[in-house]
Amino acid sequence: MGMKRFMSRLGVGAAEVETVLDRPDALPGAVVTGLTTIKGGKVEQEIEKVLVALEATVEVETDDSTWYEQVTFGTQQIGGGFVIQPGQEQSGRFELPVPWQTPITDVAGWHLRGMKIGVRTTLSIPGALDPGDLDPVSVHPLPVQEAVLAALGDLGFHFHTADVEKGRLQGSDLPFYQEIELKPSGEYARRIKELEVTFLVDGNGMDVVLEADRRGGLLSSGGDQLSRFRVGHHDTDRHQLAGALHQQLQALGARRGWF
Repeated sequence: MGMKRFMSRLGVGAAEVETVLDRPDALPGAVVTGLTTIKGGKVEQEIEKVLVALEATVEVETDDSTWYEQVTFGTQQIGGGFVIQPGQEQSGRFELPVPWQTPITDVAGWHLRGMKIGVRTTLSIPGALDPGDLDPVSVHPLPVQEAVLAALGDLGFHFHTADVEKGRLQGSDLPFYQEIELKPSGEYARRIKELEVTFLVDGNGMDVVLEADRRGGLLSSGGDQLSRFRVGHHDTDRHQLAGALHQQLQALGARRGWF
């Protein structure tokens, strides 16, 4: 029995966990709900904790290399402190809050390349942590985020790529932030090579952080390369937003000597 318990800690004949989400779609500031089922393995096993968390693929950059990490956030314990017998099944429902600053993955039915968010379910057993189950989640923009992106489209910008970078900005709640990279056309194409947009959302509204013609990323850029302004959740008039964005870009351009 001792050897069986030891092997179960290594994942041999151990309990398994499976999660089924009610819906694979979510909004920042909302919740993801689902059903978690634990199936006993070949030996009885103590389950210390049952954990659910959101997980993001995050880019890490240094001076000479780039790699990716799987970073969990919003972790919540939904059960634990019991023994599951061989072949036994035990199920329970959960509600997992989606933080306001969770990266968005899909806009208007279109998946943003490079964005990966999921719900990770893990079992904590004495001396080990089961790798668990990962269920993809599509995070859609809030109305104000969608309106800002639409307004940028009205100004001639179009989506190029997106990533999630490790680090914090002023106002960050998470250990990473999302950058949505846009390419300009028309008036701005003569002055801006690319524009990166970061949304820092909270319960009262959203900071829109703009960086033009990226030189080293948000964390290492000089302040004169960034523009930042605040909008409320109710500020969804794309015409007014386009005007505000135009003013921000003009001011940013003036500071950098574009004119």
